[in-house]
Amino acid sequence: MREEQWQKSQELSAEINETLKTALKFGDPDSEMAQKACDLHRQWLCMFWEDGTYSKKAHKGLAETYVADERFKKYYDAIADGAAVFLRDSIIIYCQE
Repeated sequence: MREEQWQKSQELSAEINETLKTALKFGDPDSEMAQKACDLHRQWLCMFWEDGTYSKKAHKGLAETYVADERFKKYYDAIADGAAVFLRDSIIIYCQE
């Protein structure tokens, strides 16, 4: 990853976190703001995953680890209490077929 790509990924990460924080205030994982956070998250993932490897199934699977793995849970819950579960629930909705 080139320096400018890395910088973009960091900016996108910050935007995800702020959008997620705002979405939590609405409390609805299906809200426009929550779904925006999910789309930003997808964009961020695609910066790191090989082209063509993104799938909704993989995105949902990763979201499950945000709740199951204490390291991820701690990261997201530091943004706001309950953020890990909220993000997972939002991604499940975002990735519905």
